[in-house]
Amino acid sequence: MASTPQTCMTAQLQCSFGAAPSSLVVLPKNRVMMEKKVAANIMDHVPMMNIMPFGMCSSPANPVVAAATAAKLGVMSPMPCIPATPAPWMPGAPKVLLGKMPTLNQTSKLMCIWGGIIQIVNPGTTKEMVPP
Repeated sequence: MASTPQTCMTAQLQCSFGAAPSSLVVLPKNRVMMEKKVAANIMDHVPMMNIMPFGMCSSPANPVVAAATAAKLGVMSPMPCIPATPAPWMPGAPKVLLGKMPTLNQTSKLMCIWGGIIQIVNPGTTKEMVPP
């Protein structure tokens, strides 16, 4: 498998149940910069700190969406997205460690407990590549 782009601060994200894209926020705790941006690892998954809302959520598994849909007698009623991502990004790039954890690459995915799959649309870098 070919190398994939390293992911960093400002990477563009999309959730399968979200109505809008979002940007990855990476705190400088690991002190690694690339292309003048902070590099990310698989632990950069904390809701409302690293993962910002995706506009409106349309997941029927989200209790707020389910309640709004029930109130409208079954008509799908998207509600504001509040990401719920308790587990790290997977799989990352285990051959390249950043802060003792696999670095985050463009092919990694993040699961929301409401059923959404969050993917990296644009990694925020163009030159830095990491092996799978």
